[in-house]
Amino acid sequence: MIKILHLSDIHMGSGLNHGRINPNTGLNTRLEDFAHSLSQCIDRALLEPVDLVLFGGDAFPDSTPAPYVHEAFASQFRRLADAGIPAVLLVGNHDQHSQGNGGASLSIYRTLAVPGFIVGDRITTHRIATKSGNIQIITLPWLNRANLLTKKEAEGLSMAEINYLLIERLEPIIEAEIRKLDPDLPTVFLGHLMAERATLGAERLLAVGKSFSVPLGLLNRPQFDYVALGHVHKHQNLNPRNNPPIVYPGSIDRVDFSEEKEDKGYVMVEVEKGKVNWEFCSLPVRSFLTIGVNVSEVENPQQAIIKAINKHALEDAVVRLSYKIRSEQLEQVNISNIYEALKPAHSYSIQADLISQLARPRLPELGVGHSLDPLQALKTYLDNKEDLREIVGDMLEAAKLLLDQQEEIWLEE
Repeated sequence: MIKILHLSDIHMGSGLNHGRINPNTGLNTRLEDFAHSLSQCIDRALLEPVDLVLFGGDAFPDSTPAPYVHEAFASQFRRLADAGIPAVLLVGNHDQHSQGNGGASLSIYRTLAVPGFIVGDRITTHRIATKSGNIQIITLPWLNRANLLTKKEAEGLSMAEINYLLIERLEPIIEAEIRKLDPDLPTVFLGHLMAERATLGAERLLAVGKSFSVPLGLLNRPQFDYVALGHVHKHQNLNPRNNPPIVYPGSIDRVDFSEEKEDKGYVMVEVEKGKVNWEFCSLPVRSFLTIGVNVSEVENPQQAIIKAINKHALEDAVVRLSYKIRSEQLEQVNISNIYEALKPAHSYSIQADLISQLARPRLPELGVGHSLDPLQALKTYLDNKEDLREIVGDMLEAAKLLLDQQEEIWLEE
């Protein structure tokens, strides 16, 4: 069987605001965290050793990373080249320059002709000779509307109609690649995309109104032995029957607090024609911790805040403290004491949310003298904005996601 390590969404250089400068290296500690997580993935690839590494896209937060960030990424993948392990580097949305125009940050590896490295920046099939046999990989990099449609074709269409047209264009392209496959070789489909029914997180908020979902029917094909995906940061298998597995490994480290409760890691795969075994492997990444407390109705807000902090193990964690408080209580809070209580954390942020007694409706439909559900209030507002009609669904979905996350913050009172 051919051994594969499947990882994705490295985002090297993300979340630097959650770190601090390491005086010994001069680097941000969060950059070092991401480099360490990637190093553990490459360590495993060399230890097995694997026959192939598949990277599902989004190497950096954008297409123009700082040189020292690029170096941190390249120094780890260079270890694969030195060991003679081939790798496919798929281009994700964050890797593309100017929405796909002007190349991608990963193209340098093709320009330098790094031995065994393939840059997946177009839809095509790659046949790769590994130490354990040949394998074929179909690459589908991140596609935006400009890749498949002209402005004239999209003119006057609703977002739903555009998405339908995009799938119509994509389906025959994938079918053409399937017809080229050698039926005797194991096949992996490697795509950076938003798949239907995926459990979404931070990436969904970033992509509202900018991407389209690929139906599972395009991915759940008997010709594929394994479907390796990137883009969604939460690990999941979209096909519990495993015929084939349709797997997001998720990101290798926590990008922000929306991923606070997610496991991070990579996937080990063994594949031969008609048979596949796979396993998610967790990485020991830095903890993110939200402490939310409502002190607006207590006599001693300072004491209540410190008590909430002391309930948690803060050592080396990235912490955010958020407390609800009335303006007349602010003088009762000694911020220096809060800083001291948070000192064991790796880094922390503090937000005081003032509770206002004033509420003036801006739209007649909102009424007076009663509260309104936030989603209903947003819908009422959007219904009065003609220019936003086409994205009402996306905005309401994003708002619901934010509200669900906010509910978790205030579980502790």
